[in-house]
Amino acid sequence: MFSNFQKTIRSEITFKGIGLHTGKDVNLKLSPSNQDTGIVFRRTDIENSKNIIFANYANVISAKFCTKLQNKFGISISTVEHLLGALYGEGIDNLLIEVDGPEIPILDGSAIKFLHGIRSVGIQKQAAIRKIINVERKVEIKSGSKYISIEPKEKNLEIDFELIYENKLIGKQRETVDFQKDDLSQIYNSRTFCLYEDIEKIKTIGLAKGGSLDNAIVVKDDKIINEEGLRHKNEFVKHKILDCMGDIMLAGNRIHGLIRCSQGGHQLTNELLKKFFINKENWTIISSEKEKNNTNKSFFPKSVAVNA
Repeated sequence: MFSNFQKTIRSEITFKGIGLHTGKDVNLKLSPSNQDTGIVFRRTDIENSKNIIFANYANVISAKFCTKLQNKFGISISTVEHLLGALYGEGIDNLLIEVDGPEIPILDGSAIKFLHGIRSVGIQKQAAIRKIINVERKVEIKSGSKYISIEPKEKNLEIDFELIYENKLIGKQRETVDFQKDDLSQIYNSRTFCLYEDIEKIKTIGLAKGGSLDNAIVVKDDKIINEEGLRHKNEFVKHKILDCMGDIMLAGNRIHGLIRCSQGGHQLTNELLKKFFINKENWTIISSEKEKNNTNKSFFPKSVAVNA
């Protein structure tokens, strides 16, 4: 995945699916974008200059059941995490994402179809050097039994994630992914999940209108309701790592560091990024693996200023 140079895709990719929470049909198009433009969402159902939303942690307005971004005009896009996770894993830095509704399609509940689309058209290396956020100091957040931290790690990102459920089928799962060394295939195709007893609760607050056994694992007591069953033994925690990848993509650039998380989710990861970036002593910017001394404390993750 690692490259010293920025990357985009070679040509357009289109997807069609349903929004997990809105239940509405969605058309999605990914297009190549110029270097140094970052990841940009455009709501094509809104025909004015207010339809641009930049993929940045500062633009997250909700992160309870999914990650939702909003610009200063109140235009939003939600359930961005699986697509962004695929972009992080495949090393895509610059991309225009056009969608004709307020939500990215859920597809099969994982990132595997996004991955296949990206690989089918290929990845284009660009001339600009990739900037890396290098973690200099440990930052952590504790919230009851939940915990997340980020700390220094040379030349790589690693995520160590622990999942603990009272449900015996899910139970306690832990997985560590090294982005320099490990195969991410099982991360990409691990699906979102929920407990059967939570479905009605979620629907009463107007969410999961598009949820089905085609796009989510449903656990009832000690059984998987889906006929397919699990794709992997630890599919639950693998999916949480995918979510974490997508939320970390909102940092604006690749990160070299170690993330440890126990029982976290979208909200905790977003809180970590906010706490991490508020103090410039926590990080430096390097232009490549070979240029750790080429630091820039005036840097701020791209796209925040543009969205102001």
